[in-house]
Amino acid sequence: MSETIFGKILSGVIPCHKVYEDEHVFAFLDINPLSTGHTLVIPKEPAKTLDALSDESAAALGRVLPRICRAVIAVTGVREYNVLENNGPGAHQAVDHVHFHVIPKPRHGEGLGIGWPARPLDQQEATHLATKLRAALG
Repeated sequence: MSETIFGKILSGVIPCHKVYEDEHVFAFLDINPLSTGHTLVIPKEPAKTLDALSDESAAALGRVLPRICRAVIAVTGVREYNVLENNGPGAHQAVDHVHFHVIPKPRHGEGLGIGWPARPLDQQEATHLATKLRAALG
């Protein structure tokens, strides 16, 4: 198992407040929540970033994430939430193990706060980029 804090949680070395577990996925409450119900959802596979994760683990996460979101909504009563997943330290990833945050966003200011420095899409650049991405996907 991975030597990250999440690997230690998965192996039982570090305790947690478990929310969900199956063959591929484990979910638990964040120890430094941004709001009540802030839950972490991780694959049991020790991949550092989403692109390194197997298709099987990625599919399992995709099946479980909506269920976790529904449970967080049901328990907290908060219908607005963020699902956040960062890849690499430059993208604010603090633990080298794929993990998704499900963060309720109550109206009174708790939860995730983000900036979104959007810019116009250059159409010529977009055409070229989309062609290259399609080719990379095979």
